[in-house]
Amino acid sequence: MTAPAVGTELLSTRGMSVVFGGLRAVDDLDIRVEAGQLVGLIGPNGAGKTTFIDGISGFVPTQGEISFAGRRIERAPAHKRARLGLGRTWQSLELFEDLTVRENLLVAAQRQTAKGFLLDLVHPDRRSAAVDADVDWALDVLGITDLAGRMPTEISQGQRKLVSVGRTLAARPRLICMDEPAAGLDTSESQEFGRRLRRIIDHGISILLVDHDMGLVLNVCDHLYVIEFGAKIAEGAPAVVTAHEKVKAAYLGERALA
Repeated sequence: MTAPAVGTELLSTRGMSVVFGGLRAVDDLDIRVEAGQLVGLIGPNGAGKTTFIDGISGFVPTQGEISFAGRRIERAPAHKRARLGLGRTWQSLELFEDLTVRENLLVAAQRQTAKGFLLDLVHPDRRSAAVDADVDWALDVLGITDLAGRMPTEISQGQRKLVSVGRTLAARPRLICMDEPAAGLDTSESQEFGRRLRRIIDHGISILLVDHDMGLVLNVCDHLYVIEFGAKIAEGAPAVVTAHEKVKAAYLGERALA
């Protein structure tokens, strides 16, 4: 999948809302991610961050406009959005513990179609060279090629997080939406994880990052959006957002920004 030119609009929402009964979990939210960017979405628990990712990736109904790679996608089902190159990770790792790291990525990299399903019934051992190449590429980008033959139970939590990202990366998306990928990591693991995220950007894939690890977010993101009760209250470069009085008081706290 060809990466769009750096600086072009890749994802945008206009007036996007997610409503559950009388609750507006996402409230008239406008967000833009350009190709080549690592964009952060932050806010307190319950602010609507995961719901926003669920909405743009097609897992909950939305109102308003969602555009991706030049197409309106708010009416498209989740699998069609994924085929356009909109990938995501989940808070729960859910690795296949009985498969090797490489096999975990291979499962995710398979782009199954009706024709492919029938061919698998006739030739169960078939696998395209392209899928193998995508998996090898993802392992290399994340710097975990040496883990390919190991089982998930044999590696650290930080490495497991990278494997989870690798499963999405192996499908060669244009954009990866990451939901709390650094949860549970210590400081050194988080720093190393951040370096691997920047490597993904260097390889032409953009990232929308939701995480509570402010050290990670402030160090790796090019642009930040801050939401409260589903609505945007601030945006800009990390230095601009951290200087915003309401953000400092309500979310980060003076000590967190020191």
